[in-house]
Amino acid sequence: MKTRAITAFFFTIVMLGSMFLGPYVFSIFYLLLSLGALLEFFKLIKTAGIRPHRNIALIAATLIFLMTAGYHFLQFETKFLLLLVPLIFSVFISELYKKETIPFANISYTFVGFMYVTVPFCFFYSLGFIGHSAEYSFHLPLSFMLMLWANDTGAYLFGSKFGKTRLFERHSPKKSWEGFFGGMFTSLVVAYVLSLFFTELPVWAWGGMAILISSFGTLGDLVESMLKRSLNAKDSGNILPGHGGFLDRFDGLLIAAPVVYAYLYLILY
Repeated sequence: MKTRAITAFFFTIVMLGSMFLGPYVFSIFYLLLSLGALLEFFKLIKTAGIRPHRNIALIAATLIFLMTAGYHFLQFETKFLLLLVPLIFSVFISELYKKETIPFANISYTFVGFMYVTVPFCFFYSLGFIGHSAEYSFHLPLSFMLMLWANDTGAYLFGSKFGKTRLFERHSPKKSWEGFFGGMFTSLVVAYVLSLFFTELPVWAWGGMAILISSFGTLGDLVESMLKRSLNAKDSGNILPGHGGFLDRFDGLLIAAPVVYAYLYLILY
């Protein structure tokens, strides 16, 4: 617990600093974080004998993120995203030159890496630019993280104290419905406090954001647990002592961020 607390303290400072220090630091930090998480995903998958196209995927993932950033900074036309098409489909061509017994499994998991890791990080990153001004603001990404952390903390505390009814025992034996609703309650409290300081959303919208983060963040945790159990892995990595890897730390973000972005986009535009 001591190691876990120390890691959480310093990593939280780094994450908050990346948001407060402006759009360029924010961009670089989450680009590197998304690539680290993608590498962890491919490393996990390789334990099952599947060989995804890691190098092509890393180049494509970098370009996807940079083009997302370029769209927010330069407001260029979305048609330029079509430049990614040849690179993405080069995965199929590259497989022709590899002597593999399961070529389409390799191809499939390469694309799963994009959809499961890269795209959600791009949606989270885009929270920093959503709004009528389209200029960078740390309010929404910071709020997202605070509500996600509040949900995790509340779920742990309420689940430890009152947890009796299993939520999804097949994938996570320790999670309970009591913990789930405790986490949602904690996230709603944080959402209300944030609404007092950040006024770009009405109170009800902050509450809806908290409910979505709690619901889909929990599902994201379960999805990553399903992935690790299917591969007999305890953690996705060991880069964060006491926490495992990046995927372990951001599993809730991977499912919640696209949903929350869509929700906020529909409200704000």
